[in-house]
Amino acid sequence: MSEHLSDTSYLDPELLEQLGDLEVIAREVVEGLRVGSHRSPLKGFSTEFAHHRQYAPGDPMRTLDWRVFGRTDRYYTKLFEAETNFDCHLLIDASSSMTYRSGTVSKLEYAKFLSAALAYLVLKQRDSIGLSVFDAEVRAYLPPKSSRSIILEIDRLLRDIKPSPKTSLAKQLHDVAMMMRRRSVVVVISDLLSDAEDILAGLDHLRHDGHNVIVFHTLDPYEIDFPFDGTWRFEGLEGEEPLTTQPQRIRDEYLAEFNKYRDALQDGCVGANIDYTLVNTTRPLDQLLSEFFNERETLHGGGTTARP
Repeated sequence: MSEHLSDTSYLDPELLEQLGDLEVIAREVVEGLRVGSHRSPLKGFSTEFAHHRQYAPGDPMRTLDWRVFGRTDRYYTKLFEAETNFDCHLLIDASSSMTYRSGTVSKLEYAKFLSAALAYLVLKQRDSIGLSVFDAEVRAYLPPKSSRSIILEIDRLLRDIKPSPKTSLAKQLHDVAMMMRRRSVVVVISDLLSDAEDILAGLDHLRHDGHNVIVFHTLDPYEIDFPFDGTWRFEGLEGEEPLTTQPQRIRDEYLAEFNKYRDALQDGCVGANIDYTLVNTTRPLDQLLSEFFNERETLHGGGTTARP
């Protein structure tokens, strides 16, 4: 670890932004994870794909279980706990609302750091990572691959994309679901600023197709706590009319509506067996990921789950 980072016990987003190089950022975050010294932090990440699953085009022929075929006349792939390989798709929201920042790091920048760290983790254990970037439409789609160059592609794509003032998150989740040809781990990184029922319908489409879905609901702390004071003019990032008001007059109403919306998303995800994590963009990434993997390991028993 670099001398500049050695005197800190965590990696805050502002410090990460100063590093510049996204691959260096990803490596520093991963090295900062405190998830246990004798196991991969991704253990349990693909818990649903253990033992057997139906054969999909592209699976190695050597993994076919011929005994199961003899009994069922169907092709199934053998997956072993120590050898389970999986595809992970990162779905990154690059809409205009993701450019909001109350500090120095926007939601989009944080999403980029988080995506790079997850990609680095997946590639480090020789699995494959894919990427979709969307706003009002899917702007970029990279099929899964096991090359570390995808971290640089994340950086390039998010730098080059000009966010649309409108988001169609639910539609994009449906569209991306149609693009993926084999069951995968799907990680959605978004502020989810859209109708909760529509979002849950899109997530449920991914889940219904057999994907293991993880949602990082990425928000700025000012969106979560609404600590504005004085008189403010709020500009809509996705085409809404501007509003000039004294925030303290509407804070209680805002927080009540925000918590109702967040609870609807969280409850909907839990009910559909989708992992949901609320992300504050001031949260150090190594702390966020350590807590996420520890909680996931607890929920899923720290290992793989047998499937028929």
